[in-house]
Amino acid sequence: MTATLKLTPTIQMPAVGFGTYLIKPEEAAAAVKTALELGYRHIDTAEVYRNEVGVGEGLRAFLAESGLKRDDVFITTKLWPGNSAWGMTPRTYATTLEAMNTSLANLQLDYVDLYLIHAPFDPDERREQWRAIAELRRQGKARAIGVSNFTGAHIDELVAAGLPKPDANQIELHPWSQKPDLVAYLEANDILPIAYSSLVPLASWRATPGQESAKTAQMRADGAAEASPFRVMAERLGVSEAQVLLRWALQRGYAVLPKSTSA
Repeated sequence: MTATLKLTPTIQMPAVGFGTYLIKPEEAAAAVKTALELGYRHIDTAEVYRNEVGVGEGLRAFLAESGLKRDDVFITTKLWPGNSAWGMTPRTYATTLEAMNTSLANLQLDYVDLYLIHAPFDPDERREQWRAIAELRRQGKARAIGVSNFTGAHIDELVAAGLPKPDANQIELHPWSQKPDLVAYLEANDILPIAYSSLVPLASWRATPGQESAKTAQMRADGAAEASPFRVMAERLGVSEAQVLLRWALQRGYAVLPKSTSA
């Protein structure tokens, strides 16, 4: 887990991060501390995950015991932009700045290494949210800035407004969701792809009741089949299916965010 990827000309990001989506707030501190003890040096959270407080507690406990410094660990969090289509008030320039201050307070940090807009809702406010995030980088509250779930057209819109391009785009990437056109766009524009849901093809992925996934019936059948290509490949190589899927992404130059609440 020591490999890094270039995020900006001056910032390297650990290629393997510990994802915290669906980790309960009361479990986050222990999960993050354990992940860091196992060698993770990149933790990914988000405002909407509601576990930033636990992430911060786990980080502080690890640093206190390990003797490592804050800058030895890469922290990503995300702005929840709000969505008027869902009856939510979209974040404005001012409330985006406030949201970052709240996230930093939750995490007990002075800055994060990467701050993302979680999704491309509300076109008008989207530009103002990005303008605010660029200001947060200028203020030193975010070392790098990016987006999540954006298309090339969404990014072009930001650049056309005279705003900086993102350093990264966190998107669903795995063999069932390869997004070749978007990945080519990101690579052509020097924007780092960060893969989430890398383990979708596993039969066990989000199998817990209540954890809905976007799997189709065909995906579920393929994942459970004895002749699943990932199972066959894993058996041939003597590794786990999860390792096969993570290697698939890493060999393509994507960062990955596996998650677990058990060691």
